[in-house]
Amino acid sequence: MINGQIRKGQKIKFIATGKSYFADEIGTLKLKQDPKKVISAGDVGYLITGIKEAKEVKVGDTLTDTDSPTTEIVAGFEEVKPMVFAGIYPVDTEEYEDLRSSMEKLQLNDASLVFLPESSAALGFGFRCGFLGMLHLEIIQERLEREFDMTVITTVPNVSYHAFTRKNPDTIIPVNNPSDLPDPSFMERVEEPYIKASIITKADFVGNVMSLCIEKRGVITNQTYLTTERVELSFDMPLAEIVFDFYDRLKTVSKGYASFDYTPIGMRASKLVKVDILLNATPVDALSALIHADNAYNIGKKMCEKLRELIPRQQFDIPIQAAIGAKIISRETIKALRKDVTAKCYGGDISRKRKLLEKQKKGKKKMRQVGNVEIPQQAFMAVLKLND
Repeated sequence: MINGQIRKGQKIKFIATGKSYFADEIGTLKLKQDPKKVISAGDVGYLITGIKEAKEVKVGDTLTDTDSPTTEIVAGFEEVKPMVFAGIYPVDTEEYEDLRSSMEKLQLNDASLVFLPESSAALGFGFRCGFLGMLHLEIIQERLEREFDMTVITTVPNVSYHAFTRKNPDTIIPVNNPSDLPDPSFMERVEEPYIKASIITKADFVGNVMSLCIEKRGVITNQTYLTTERVELSFDMPLAEIVFDFYDRLKTVSKGYASFDYTPIGMRASKLVKVDILLNATPVDALSALIHADNAYNIGKKMCEKLRELIPRQQFDIPIQAAIGAKIISRETIKALRKDVTAKCYGGDISRKRKLLEKQKKGKKKMRQVGNVEIPQQAFMAVLKLND
């Protein structure tokens, strides 16, 4: 309590959410809860109300009296903003409701977890979740497995972008998923979140660390020698480039002698494109990715090659294509399983063999028009890891 007092049964208000509740029980915190009728300025207390959902309360919010409210929030309060987004899906689609229940229970003691239902053609029904960072994502995944015995699939983490259209250049369109990106013909620009990265390492590894950061589209802003052996490097980098394997690679190139810290510095315009993967000319929404234009060709090519290795052969040719809009940037083909239809022709006129091969060719073409291609789970997960 900073000033004033709260009485049992008094109506109080949360400033950030604007919601009001009755103080059903109040008291001070000793080694255990000690109920009281009044708590005053200087007390460290607790409050029990009829709050049903965790999202009705913001961590760090200020309480005030409803009769004589103050609008001044205690310094230090900030709205929790998810920085990293990923899809969480149950391995067995029948466990969807169990997963929803588990997520709601987790949210009770972790108000920074944000999730919305979403569906994917490859993975079925699941949730689009927002996390404070990669560590937060790993903690949530571990807790789902340990506390709720849920086996889940986590898709590639990405960040939230801002898109702007030519029609409404001042209206922000949040893009948390590649499918949210507006049509490129109507789009003016896309902005992505940037961070100021601070890396302290030994002087011997400065070259390696700088090469890694430049590869991840970083721009060096400062280099300070703290001692003859220790150097602090500052970079401006896109957040999207560090949410995957950046920290692991940093430890590798510095042999463990590097510390990493970062702070968000806002959004900046960037040349991002949406790369779609088409199987048999049908887009697979779950494999779409937002990638910087300079890396799009290489990543599209790798994804096509990986899928060619992992998708089993069918009775017809399967074209695998990576596309940016209507432009195909890479293609691989899974050849059809073929029966030797000419095996029964012993000698005789060549026209008989040609007739049989033409008949087979027409059958394969018809199959390709009506055939569906199922992506095996291991192929799907292997391709997602390519975006790391």
